[in-house]
Amino acid sequence: MSILNDKIALVTGGNSGIGYAAAKELKAQGAQVIITGRREDAVASAANQLGATGIVADQGQVSAIEALATEVQNKFGKIDILFINAGVLAGAGIDGATETDFDYVIDVNFKGAYFTLSRFIPLLNDGASVVFLSSNVASMNGANTSIYSSSKAALNAVMKIAALELAPRKIRVNAISPGPTQTEILNKLNLDETSRKGLDDWMTERIPLKKIGTADDVAKLVSYFSGDAASFITGAEIVIDGGMSL
Repeated sequence: MSILNDKIALVTGGNSGIGYAAAKELKAQGAQVIITGRREDAVASAANQLGATGIVADQGQVSAIEALATEVQNKFGKIDILFINAGVLAGAGIDGATETDFDYVIDVNFKGAYFTLSRFIPLLNDGASVVFLSSNVASMNGANTSIYSSSKAALNAVMKIAALELAPRKIRVNAISPGPTQTEILNKLNLDETSRKGLDDWMTERIPLKKIGTADDVAKLVSYFSGDAASFITGAEIVIDGGMSL
């Protein structure tokens, strides 16, 4: 049964990984889907595969977010589902961190996510659902993760405040915090085959369920948050990491 018929959904970073899986699931549940991404060829290819509308936008630039909001408003008017998913993964030790390291992560993961919500609030229908993609590292402490972890912890703080601010319009705001997930972003670490297997083994050993999550695992939760079954859930962070953070 399709649970999102007549809904319009926007997925940032929807051309690959968790964003693509979420867009596919939302589409399967009856929603009309818009995806964004920074690379025109990747966005066009993904949109064609999904049967979605693709719009090129750099979520690290406020001007690009504002242009995206204008385009979505002109083409669709209002939206019902906003999945703020676009993000980057990088690390640095605090003592050796550079401004470039900091800005690369914060510009997309926090500033971009913040202003995506800010600029799309006027475009949200009353009763809409907003979902942030956070991470289990927001509440964990690992060496060389200070910038990335901080960006996700900041998102969780904004999520809860937004849930309060938007409650009068019955707009629900929640966050999903995955643990290790098999997506293209891990491939961008440029590890050789041996190092990549070592990383997977290291992560699996620390997960009580002894497996790495999939993008589809997260996509199903995005769909759930977007439907009527979650109509009484707001300001919640759901950790989906196989018990890693326990």
